[in-house]
Amino acid sequence: MSQDTGAAHETAGERATYDIAATETKWQGVWEDLQPFRADDDSPREKRYALTMFPYPSGDLHMGHAEVFALHDVVARYWWQRGYEVLNPMGFDSFGLPAENAAIRNDEHPDTYTRANIAKSIESCKKYAASFDWSRTFNTSDPEYYRWTQWLFLKFHERGLAYRKNSAVNWCPQDQTVLANEQVVGGICDRCGAEVTKKELTQWYFKITDYAQELLDGLDELEKTWPDRVVTAQRNWIGRSEGAHVDFAVEGRDEPVTVYTTRPDTLFGATFMVVAADAALAGELVTDEQRPALEDYLVEVRKETEINRLSTDRPKTGVFLGVHATNPLTGNQIPVYAADYVLADYGTGAIMAVPGQDQRDWEFAEAFDLPVVRTVQPPSDWEGEAFTGDGPAINSANDEIDLSGLGVAEAKSTTIAYLERKGLGRGTVNFRLRDWLLSRQRYWGAPIPIIHCPVDGEVPVPDDQLPVTLPDLRGADLKPKGTSPLGAATDWVNVSCPTCGGPATRDTDTMDTFVDSSWYMFRYCSPHDHTQAFDSAKVNAWMPSNLYVGGVEHAVLHLLYGRFFTKVLNDMGLVDFREPWSAQLNQGFVINQGKKMSKSLGNGVDLGDQLGAFGVDAVRLTLVFAGPPEDDIDWANMSPDGSLRFLQRAWRLSGDVTSSPGADVSGGDLALRRTTARTVHDAAGLVEAYRFNVMVARVMELVNATRKAIDNPPEKGGCGPADPAVREATEAVAILLSLVAPYTAEEMWERLGHQPTVVRAGWPAVDEALLVEDTVTAVVQVKGKVRARLEVAPDISEADLEAAAMADEGVQRAIDGAAVRKVIVRAPKLVNIVV
Repeated sequence: MSQDTGAAHETAGERATYDIAATETKWQGVWEDLQPFRADDDSPREKRYALTMFPYPSGDLHMGHAEVFALHDVVARYWWQRGYEVLNPMGFDSFGLPAENAAIRNDEHPDTYTRANIAKSIESCKKYAASFDWSRTFNTSDPEYYRWTQWLFLKFHERGLAYRKNSAVNWCPQDQTVLANEQVVGGICDRCGAEVTKKELTQWYFKITDYAQELLDGLDELEKTWPDRVVTAQRNWIGRSEGAHVDFAVEGRDEPVTVYTTRPDTLFGATFMVVAADAALAGELVTDEQRPALEDYLVEVRKETEINRLSTDRPKTGVFLGVHATNPLTGNQIPVYAADYVLADYGTGAIMAVPGQDQRDWEFAEAFDLPVVRTVQPPSDWEGEAFTGDGPAINSANDEIDLSGLGVAEAKSTTIAYLERKGLGRGTVNFRLRDWLLSRQRYWGAPIPIIHCPVDGEVPVPDDQLPVTLPDLRGADLKPKGTSPLGAATDWVNVSCPTCGGPATRDTDTMDTFVDSSWYMFRYCSPHDHTQAFDSAKVNAWMPSNLYVGGVEHAVLHLLYGRFFTKVLNDMGLVDFREPWSAQLNQGFVINQGKKMSKSLGNGVDLGDQLGAFGVDAVRLTLVFAGPPEDDIDWANMSPDGSLRFLQRAWRLSGDVTSSPGADVSGGDLALRRTTARTVHDAAGLVEAYRFNVMVARVMELVNATRKAIDNPPEKGGCGPADPAVREATEAVAILLSLVAPYTAEEMWERLGHQPTVVRAGWPAVDEALLVEDTVTAVVQVKGKVRARLEVAPDISEADLEAAAMADEGVQRAIDGAAVRKVIVRAPKLVNIVV
């Protein structure tokens, strides 16, 4: 083909575009027939498990789903191209408050509503060309799934890890259910935004605290492959602290009151004791005379949220309980107060108050005119109140122990040793982490498989009676009322005790949806095996998953629970690993006009509208190209129309190639071949480093280089469309674009004369010789200023590079006859001459 013909062809080609809607429909049908992403358990290829957090089916897909699926798909498709067998499943977290609340708002039964949304979401996912293996799909509300959720609960119960107790719990007044500590953010329900209160209830817990230390230790290894902010969030939530339990004798009480402190070295400064006003201990200690005052105070305390109680900028309040305790080191009698700034579930619900070293204690001491004794010497210029820093111990001695002058660490260990020797206390480790409260007073969840018998107590439902399915309750009012709607289903509730056969009742609470999502990644490995929760051999073959993609909002909740479940399953001998996810990637949020999308703000962006206007590929490309995955994306600043123009430009290349498939490329245009080789080589490293946006930028550069090669004569750096190097470059573009823009890539691959599908084309081979640079630029500095740039061989010796630099005319002019004191050579890129 002559160059003129090529130019004429391009002129026509520039006007050519493909029909987005028709192309999407066409390839959806092809993929449905070919099932290119179905994972084969028995494949001899190396396995990779690509996992993304599965969604709540409370509506159709939105911009957040579009982002996470696009980012996740880059890696999954890349692994397929690199020759791995990839497990990339998708299911739906269909139990729980989000789905149930949405159903109630729409006046539908949750099962009907969620199944309709699931069908809509699957259709949308397929249109979005997400490379999921749909043969493994399940929903957590399927009885076939939650049978095994209940089975696992019973196994935890059997091991003493599931138990029931009465305590003050977090209560959401809007959703009318309890919440785990992890579901309360700043005193607010993370589901509905209501202010959380406290309520006394008997609830089910998982004993996650048994694994607190291991959950903490495991982060040392995970920090190599997990985002820093996730690892930090988990460390802070687990909250390990080292200190001591100290026993205080209290008048009128046989048993001492034990307090936990991280600073036993300050015990000489404990001038009063504070008990959480709502702790049972306060009611035990208070005298009859002071009881009315405590009860009046409790009325006010119960109106406050936990976050308000811990606030540092509110006045300190409290009530004297009428009793005194004995400071075990000073022997002084110190008053015992009830106050709201101590929480019932922290430590023992009581603290020793050291106002000299704790600001909240200082403020309480000021409010109640209590003595302040400093036990750590503050700096000479200290002008604050309580001093919490390091320094020498002062005012800390009795007849048997003297801490004077000791630093904090030594004073702590000395005090603990003394307390243990005298039987007054003991060194201990404490964790901020509390056991996981899993009961919910809602309908839409897995029923807790326990039967309550007046004779036999808590009786597990026998395995052969699982699943305990939800009663239908269609037409019933499922709005939250503070007690589970299941309690009204008397035919369901009233049963015979499996042990004694007498009358008994089912537990009417359901499980938190985070129980369902704590083990779903195992089920994907054998989703249709109804004889067991999962096939251990298959799980051990696929897991831990190589990558887990999802939102940072789950940094504590879901990720911590999933890690806990995995350790228990390992202890049960069901899996041979203790961490479920080897690496993790967080995506940012898609915002608009600088703010989170909201109907009330009028800045919502409808995903369907964007897909209709620009097509799936343009939206996906825009989301991937916007920046690093962890950054937020402001859609107002994005250009999906620009993405579409680029994709059309890349597609036109495939129509211009005139060489045949398989043409010998060895004699092709060397410059274009080098650009192609470098792009493919760099793209692999960029994907593996999660720098997807930079990878896209490199593909754009390759498209431009290929266009230039087609359009220009040799004297202007071109080679024409018949050159095999153009085919090589265009095929590389198609394969690289298949990670981001699958419809465009498939069209290109077909136009290039290949059979579908491009996703199994394989990563382009790179001739390593093409990556070797003929020359590199060496910079020569004299007196710190650049005086020359030399094109030299990459393997030039230091001596030869120095000689070349000294021979350069510009360098000689800069030296200007001065004595050369030192020449620093860093071959092949730098020479620094000091005169």
